Amino acid sequence: MDDSDRPLIASLGSSFAAGPDIPPQIEPFSALRSGQNYPNLLAIHLDAILTDRTVSGATLLNITVEEQHAFPDIFPPQLEGLPDYTDIVTITAGGNDINYIGGIISDVCGTESPSTPLSPTQLEERLGEVLDEIHKRAPRAHVFLVEYLAVLGPDTEPMVDVPLTQERIDYHRNVASILQNAYVVAEKSRSDWCERIPIHELSQGHAIGSKEPWVGSLDSGPLLHPNLAGMKVIADILIEKSEKLLSSKASS
Repeated sequence: MDDSDRPLIASLGSSFAAGPDIPPQIEPFSALRSGQNYPNLLAIHLDAILTDRTVSGATLLNITVEEQHAFPDIFPPQLEGLPDYTDIVTITAGGNDINYIGGIISDVCGTESPSTPLSPTQLEERLGEVLDEIHKRAPRAHVFLVEYLAVLGPDTEPMVDVPLTQERIDYHRNVASILQNAYVVAEKSRSDWCERIPIHELSQGHAIGSKEPWVGSLDSGPLLHPNLAGMKVIADILIEKSEKLLSSKASS
């Protein structure tokens, strides 16, 4: 296939898209980005040209207006690298804005969270602003808003799978629900060009403590982040939806 005929994919977001600790880690290494994250798996299957701008630790503002410092590199706002002729954009972000994973780690370690999280309303508004800016810069692109995989699920046993009480597990699950709800709200008025991937609900039975976890635990795998199995599940969903989307575009 000639490059001019290959689909163009761009990926934005934080560590749940980048894939820290999943081999192979690819340059720039400070991004903690895997060659087997879901954007790369999607691009490989579709024989697409991928622009992967994901960086672990990114906030929503790091996508739009703020540079991100990840020693020894400084990353410009991710949208600065978004081609305006992109066919598909994937994004997973917002967790760092409400101290989702950082909050769990702080709780486990008995330390205070280093930043003040956004309120649910602020999160919804900021996520919507990110989506609108993506659409402004790449108006022909279909945006896949990929939710965060569940980390603490119904099979996660307190003080066994994680050194947390049931009360604290419920607290962090509520934070995850706030994040997931922001995705629902952000998609509503943008459904013509934005599609939510409901992996939060689909992964409830694959959280820490389950028989087939899609995230790493405190003891093995990527620390409280998607493992390769989780990335593959997301990629498979995106592959099916993208093939239908690209086929429809080609026939129109």
